[in-house]
Amino acid sequence: MNTTPVTIVGAGLGGLTLARVLHVHGIPATVYEADASPAARTQGGQLDIHPGSGQLALAAAGLTEAFRAIIHEGADAARILDQDGELLLNIPGDDGETRPEVLRGDLRGILLDSLPEDTVRWGAKVTGVRSLGDGRHEVSFADGSTVVSALLVGADGAWSRVRPLVSDARPTYTGKTFIETYLHDVDQRHPATARLVGPGAMYALTPGKGITAHREASGVLHTYVQLARSAEWVAELGLPGTAAGNGAGSGADRDGAIGTARIAAEFEGWAPELLALITGTETAPVARMIHTLPDGHRWDRVPGVTLIGDAAHLMPPSGDGANLAMLDGAELAGAIAAHSDDAEKALAVYEEAMFPRSASFFVDAHEIVDLVIGESAPHGLIDFFGEAAQE
Repeated sequence: MNTTPVTIVGAGLGGLTLARVLHVHGIPATVYEADASPAARTQGGQLDIHPGSGQLALAAAGLTEAFRAIIHEGADAARILDQDGELLLNIPGDDGETRPEVLRGDLRGILLDSLPEDTVRWGAKVTGVRSLGDGRHEVSFADGSTVVSALLVGADGAWSRVRPLVSDARPTYTGKTFIETYLHDVDQRHPATARLVGPGAMYALTPGKGITAHREASGVLHTYVQLARSAEWVAELGLPGTAAGNGAGSGADRDGAIGTARIAAEFEGWAPELLALITGTETAPVARMIHTLPDGHRWDRVPGVTLIGDAAHLMPPSGDGANLAMLDGAELAGAIAAHSDDAEKALAVYEEAMFPRSASFFVDAHEIVDLVIGESAPHGLIDFFGEAAQE
């Protein structure tokens, strides 16, 4: 049985930022991750890193220069189209000055590279966590091993194994699903679609459904087909899928052909260049059912344990999730460093700031998803971008 001063469950952006900022302060931590290696699965698409959260966290981690080196120039541009492919709004990028875009996998890479080699324990799937009293907790793994922690942090996402120590809350389905597809080598193989998407993000939206695509490095268009549909409808697609850790569908349609046809049928009559983002995919679509914790999720102080990121405040995607997870990690590390002789004080200081901050973002997240595929789409999003430009 091992004992570590700070035990972090989950090697996502929040957990790794926490480990890195602790390392900057000379405080050792161990991160336990279920994935067998850093390359075990794809890490998702592009992220815009916000100045008041993600960028602050990277500065605290001493990684601003490394972050600037992986920015995807021009990817912060945006276009809003109607279903016929007609341009409704064009927003030029600012060359990454405000909210630079980076690939999640690249960002995770610089965090991993900044840590001592033995910080992350790969292939460590958590099967249970129990309190031992006095703020200590025992974490059990699938291989039968255990670890005891004096300070335990759940950075393990929507379906956190650590969360039940502090809260009975569980994620619920929002009634919206994002279906993920990819086109590759688009300038040669799908030039008309590539021109329609442009250099950054493209939104083609109507009430109840939409197609959002991002241009990524190496000629990749990464698309989320957004649908307001029941869980039963999604399950009938038979697609492989995760909803922030939750399976979506039986996975019976492994090549995606049946599911692709059904999804494309939802967009009958749309511009061919937009439909190609669905029908031209060379990999099976992945259904990501959008779940959320209760708005303003919080808990009473429990000795020796806390949560960061989606484990603490899972909400619909609005561009803030990764940024908040990183800020959580940096602020928790700062609190631990400032109160190194009093772990309970550190956790209380962190939670006192985190709870109201995350509560305000729950409201924003619901509003943004509604702007994308709610009754006002696409004009609500156009107005939103216009108001943001004036601030």
